[in-house]
Amino acid sequence: MNPSEKTSGYWNPYAAGVVLGLVLFASIFATGSGLGASGGLARIVAFCERQVTPQRVDRNPYLAPMAGGENQALQHRIVWMILGAVVGGATSGWLAGRMKLETFRGPAVSPRLRWGLALLGGAFMGYGAGLARGCTSGQALSGGAVLAVGSWVFMMMVFAGGYALAYPLRRLWN
Repeated sequence: MNPSEKTSGYWNPYAAGVVLGLVLFASIFATGSGLGASGGLARIVAFCERQVTPQRVDRNPYLAPMAGGENQALQHRIVWMILGAVVGGATSGWLAGRMKLETFRGPAVSPRLRWGLALLGGAFMGYGAGLARGCTSGQALSGGAVLAVGSWVFMMMVFAGGYALAYPLRRLWN
């Protein structure tokens, strides 16, 4: 879709922000924890690794609390939150008539390169989420909501990185 084309059927971003804030408040109120995805994905990975090499999971100090011994990695609220986000997003896209397989890319980028760059970027973001002790939703939304200094620094660095890379990478989209 061309950015100059009028988009319809999307929420007003201010209304969506208010609703997201209410969802965050409900999450904290109901579970005592905020929103986040990297912890849930780590639990899913720990579960999968447990199926292949259980003894390695038991010895790993990062994975053992999630899936070692008698711990059930998938029996945690954050795993269900991720499932709800995927099902909810797919349902929303389907109901709005926007659910289709497509690759957004600039004319200078092949679909294969776009997918490769997306996977590379996702790997960097996943590794960074581990170093930062949380993903963007966990750090920015949940941490920012409770005024955690580290979360605010994290978000400043996310925006700084985005601005720093926007100019050199824009040629790929024009």
